[in-house]
Amino acid sequence: MAEKPAIVLVHGFWGGAAHWAKVIPELRRRGFGSLYAVENPLTSLADDAERTRKMVRQIDGPVLLVGHSYGGAVITEAGDLPQVTGLVYVAAFAPDAGESAGQISQEKPPAAFENIAPDSDGYLWVKQDKFHESFAQDLPDEEALVMAVTQKAPLGSTFGDTVTAPAWRGKPTWYQVSTGDRMIHPDNERWMAQRMNPRKTIELDAGHASLASQPGPVTDLIEEAAAAGA
Repeated sequence: MAEKPAIVLVHGFWGGAAHWAKVIPELRRRGFGSLYAVENPLTSLADDAERTRKMVRQIDGPVLLVGHSYGGAVITEAGDLPQVTGLVYVAAFAPDAGESAGQISQEKPPAAFENIAPDSDGYLWVKQDKFHESFAQDLPDEEALVMAVTQKAPLGSTFGDTVTAPAWRGKPTWYQVSTGDRMIHPDNERWMAQRMNPRKTIELDAGHASLASQPGPVTDLIEEAAAAGA
């Protein structure tokens, strides 16, 4: 039986590596021994892609990249490394060359777009009192509160950073659509998935934080992608 690839998990805006807290033990229970979660600075797409590349280069052997939200743009930009066997998008952006996450959002604004606000230093925040309904409406109150208070704000300019050479044009892909997503319009997710021609697309009745509200089905998709690349 082929050895399982290393899994590198890439978070998005308003969160950190700990947003994968429920997927990580699920993967370990299923026999994945090499698990990594990047902590990206969220200062620019170039910075975040380079941080992800550095982690991948430290790993000996094949790697499956998994991106949530803006993390999808990161794996799109960083995923062309030869040891990357595939890309899994979890309610995520998958821009083409010359596209940005902000451009995609403006063309079809999500329900909670107005709940994102900049501060005087140029960082973008999801308003704390709107975080639960915007980002994680299907999580318990306390869990959403912790996410709201510990959110990691990106520099607003990162929203406009464009992808150069999308890795999904040359790598196998898998996509999970969140049908109740209020941070990325579900129709945008379907559109991005469709043009990638993924090996598989699944739809979950979930909000944006599907990695926390439905870790089982998300892990199922990751496991399937890992098996395909092994």
